[in-house]
Parts: sequence; C-alpha cells; structure tokens
Amino acid sequence: MKTIGAAQVAGALPLAALVDHLAIALRRPAAAPLRLGVSRQTGRELLVMPAMADRYAGVKILTVTADNGANGLPVIGGLFILIDTRTGETLAILDAEELTARRTAAISALASRALSRPDARHLLLLGTGHLAPFLAEAHAVVRPIDTVEVWGRSAAKAEHTAAEVRRRLPDAKVTIADDLAAAAGRADIISAATRATEPLIRGDWVQPATHVDLVGGYRPDMREIDDEGVRQSVIYVDTIEGALAEAGDLRTPLEQGVIARHAIRGDIGALVGGDLVLPAGTRTLFKSVGTALADLAAAELVWEKIGEF
Repeated sequence: MKTIGAAQVAGALPLAALVDHLAIALRRPAAAPLRLGVSRQTGRELLVMPAMADRYAGVKILTVTADNGANGLPVIGGLFILIDTRTGETLAILDAEELTARRTAAISALASRALSRPDARHLLLLGTGHLAPFLAEAHAVVRPIDTVEVWGRSAAKAEHTAAEVRRRLPDAKVTIADDLAAAAGRADIISAATRATEPLIRGDWVQPATHVDLVGGYRPDMREIDDEGVRQSVIYVDTIEGALAEAGDLRTPLEQGVIARHAIRGDIGALVGGDLVLPAGTRTLFKSVGTALADLAAAELVWEKIGEF
C-alpha cells in the first residue's frame, strides 16, 4: 500500500487533464450513496463518502473544522482510500484535501464548458478559502478568462487569494471586488465557494447569459444565491440525489414552491453526454455538493499515473 501526498496528487492532476478525464470517467457505470455526515454542532464535522466502479473502489474520509480558517489552518483535511475491486486490496491512501480541491474545481470547469458562453472572459470569485484559486484556474482551462475579481468578507484574505490567483493566471487582470452587486453585474461567470447560510448573490444582480457556479454549500442550511437567482436560471447539478438531499440553494426554493422539480434539468452526466443548446441570453446555474464518483475518478487517474511505479 502506498501513501500519496498532496504534492504527488497535484503533480498527477493538472486541471486540464483532470477535466478531460472526468468527462469520460463520469459516463462509466459506477455507484455512490449519499455522504454520511456526523456533527457535534461545534463547527466540526466528519464526512464519509464511498464509491465503487468496475476496476476501483474508494472511500473518502474528511474532517471539516470551520474555526481553522481563522487560525491559518486548513478547514478541510482527510484521506482517500483507493481499493482494487478485483482483489479487495487497498492500493493507496491519498491526501484528500488536494484531491477534493482539484476534483471540485474540475467538475465546475466541466459544467462551465457546457453552460457558460464560449467567449466568457470575466470571472467573479466569491470566497477566500483553499478552493478559490483552484476554481479560477479551472475556469480558465475551459474559457478565455482574462479578468478575475475576488470578493471576500476579509480584505486581507481577499488580497491573499488574489495574489495566489495572479500566480496561477499571470496574464489575467486580478482585482479585489469591493462592491459585490456591481461585480456580479460585470461578470460572465460567478463562482462561489463559501460557507454562507444566507444568500450572498441576488438574482437581480445577475445579467442575462451569465453562468453561476455554486460549490460552497453542502448542507440544507447553506445558501449562496437567493430565490430569484434560482428561479431565473436553467439549473444543472453534479448529482440529482445529492442536490435534492443536501443543497440548500435548491431544497429551500423547492420546498417553498419557487421552482418545481423539473427545473433541475439534469446532472453532470447529462452535460458531458452531448452538446447542449440554450437560447441566447439564458442564465445558467450549476450546483455542486460534491460526489464521491468524482473523487474516485480523480484517484484512479493519480494511481494510473504514479501508483504502479
């Protein structure tokens, strides 16, 4: 059994290659139940996410420690256990923080490739956590992003995130968004990775033909966009089952009759399964709560690149 650290995971998963790999892997037969979550209502959570395909299976075990952000420590930590389904052998233990960040960003980029305008250049990032720079880099893999605005509650953290985005996208103009409403109105793509429990994005800020990418919320009590933003959008999700069970951005509007179930057009598999044609000016929304199927596909790629050598 091998231990594969964060640097090795990063080296094996350049985002462009991971996006293309996921586009193929997520069309293969595989199964993953809803995540198991345990919480003591202290801002600390333990999440368990298994998945199984024909050749490999795996389990991701994550800790979420909300207070770590204020202390300069990672909010998310954990490991991914990769298993050979033919023998039941544990092949490797991988760093889950790096794996999660890369697969999450790659899923967002895969959805953006289907839902955002091909000429989308202006990206607004909401959030200053570990994931935000990955999202900027991933969106730039699939769209000609040349302008990035970063919004966060902490000016210091927003500047730190902006500096990391500049390092990853040296040709882009990267600035701090002081006025969220104005920044949302300028953006071609809005990507949010926050732990908000009250909506940050208002639908009346979002211009026609804008794509909204929501990845921060993974519980029913979490919201990043208001009801109007949901109502006016063509909606896709990473998994239907996960979104209906865990995505507060969709569950609450569904429960309150703002949208009906058919407003959710499909999952990531539908987006990679063919060319999607939408009327000009359509606002699109992709909601991701995280799927172990993507974790497994990413871990498979790591193993096949470096694990057997």
